Amino acid sequence: MKISIINGPNLNLVGTREPEIYGNSSLNEYIKWLTQKYASLHITYFQSNIEGEIIDEIQKQGSDAEAIIINAGAYTHTSIAIADALKAVQTEKIIEVHISNVYARENYRKLSYIAPVCMGSICGFGLKSYELAIQSLLS
Repeated sequence: MKISIINGPNLNLVGTREPEIYGNSSLNEYIKWLTQKYASLHITYFQSNIEGEIIDEIQKQGSDAEAIIINAGAYTHTSIAIADALKAVQTEKIIEVHISNVYARENYRKLSYIAPVCMGSICGFGLKSYELAIQSLLS
């Protein structure tokens, strides 16, 4: 199974950014561990702070990947364009992931433009949210 993990803005800073919310572990190190643990899967990883680049990656992976795991960061709450890109691709297995529990944070984080075009959302389990998404795809 080919799974594309796509991350949005500021997720490159996980491990140093607001560790009380996002933890102390590097997301890059975690993704490396995840790809080793699930070596039988073809996992690709992409991160950008630029909305258009995220959309380009969704369109690129959307005809090739069997599943997309997306953490659009703050774009989750603002980007109709990313939601439209996810809706437009052939990939039907799309899971929204967040490291923190967005429902326990600021009110504006409770709105997701992406959730309605995803098969499900996982949030609040730290970096393990990504593994939970993979496990749900395998079950």
